[in-house]
Amino acid sequence: MVRLKLAAIATALAVLCACVTETASRQATAQILTELLASDSRPAAERARDVYRHPKETLLFFGIRPHMSVLEVWPEPGWYTAIIAPLLRDSGHYTAAMMASAPDSDYVSRQRAAYLERLTARPDLFDRVVTVSLPTDGGDVVPPGSLDMALTFRNLHNWMADGTASQVFASLHRALKPGGILGVVDHRGNPAAAQDPRARSGYVNEDYAIRLIEAQGFRLVAKSQVNANPRDTRDYPQGVWTLPPTWRLGQQDRERYAAIGESDRFTLRFVKR
Repeated sequence: MVRLKLAAIATALAVLCACVTETASRQATAQILTELLASDSRPAAERARDVYRHPKETLLFFGIRPHMSVLEVWPEPGWYTAIIAPLLRDSGHYTAAMMASAPDSDYVSRQRAAYLERLTARPDLFDRVVTVSLPTDGGDVVPPGSLDMALTFRNLHNWMADGTASQVFASLHRALKPGGILGVVDHRGNPAAAQDPRARSGYVNEDYAIRLIEAQGFRLVAKSQVNANPRDTRDYPQGVWTLPPTWRLGQQDRERYAAIGESDRFTLRFVKR
């Protein structure tokens, strides 16, 4: 009986220590993120987006820690790279899965070139960033089972437009370790409207996204409203690109769209089954 009680106490202490350790780890990560976000190494225009994108809260929700091996998908032009790469520089690994080269696309070429130039300009921040190209045919983006976390911010609608979303998530599933984390943020569509499979407005229904991603072997474990924006009515002439920071209508009704801000977004955390 005494042995059983001691065993129970030991188990309880182990659980308590693990909780304390994780709490301390989260607090330490939060402090580092606070310092990084305040750093003038980030352009002022990018810091101005923090009020809409909530990077500290978003990354903590996903469970990022400085020792992790993390892949960010389609990071160009580097908004999140400027936060995540320095966070991981000393103890972890940051890999940027860039848009695959497309000789017939000036846009892709410009995005890749500008991103690589940004990395080169600040070796003190980005010298340990590993760059790869994201395959859209379901092939391996990094060695299988090598990642703690994969992150994508506002890219799912593009992959739906290209018809490659399932293949991309299959690649990410294979790249993650068992129990690895997938974090997804995208423009949240109107749940009362049928989903356009090509997401031509830029909006994706949350339930549709969950089904699509879980079909590739992931399991949804948590949702966050940290990037919600109830002012977003999702009914604009040029879709989500009507809103900042794209401003596709230029000066037309600019004050109206500025008052709305950036889009309403779902923030989802999955694990690899």
